[in-house]
Amino acid sequence: MRIEILSYDHPDAAPLIAEVQQEYVVRYGEVDLTPVDPAEFAPPHGLFVVAYLDGRAVACGGWRVHVGMDGPEAELKRMYVAPVARGRGVARAVLAELERTASEAGHPRMVLETGTKQPEAIGLYTSAGYVEVAKFGYYANEPSAVHLGKILEEQSCPSTR
Repeated sequence: MRIEILSYDHPDAAPLIAEVQQEYVVRYGEVDLTPVDPAEFAPPHGLFVVAYLDGRAVACGGWRVHVGMDGPEAELKRMYVAPVARGRGVARAVLAELERTASEAGHPRMVLETGTKQPEAIGLYTSAGYVEVAKFGYYANEPSAVHLGKILEEQSCPSTR
């Protein structure tokens, strides 16, 4: 598996984003209506990655700056793994890369919105150390919304000695 930093609107990312939106339609009856600007996922204020298995784009995810109660933090968006790649550790690898890059960019915490109809996502995030946080964003008043966050480990730069 390899993970590449790409633009949110890269040709390899677009089909995966369309698939995750269709997954929301199946589970919730509509796409994610949270406003998203592809430019929000461009460094240094955000990042978007695509994971490949055997040369095929199979997963994606990104983070963008979210201004929380304690200042700027990273917000996880569009985390998705295609059915063909599920159960192979791809989601954990993508999540770890997003956490690492957000921490390196100076964000002390990663937050996210998911929903009760995504138990697999909730299981992934809670097993990775995410806990409930104050509701925020587009779905703050949605009863089925689940808001999670995690304090990120500070990433140290390699020594130049």
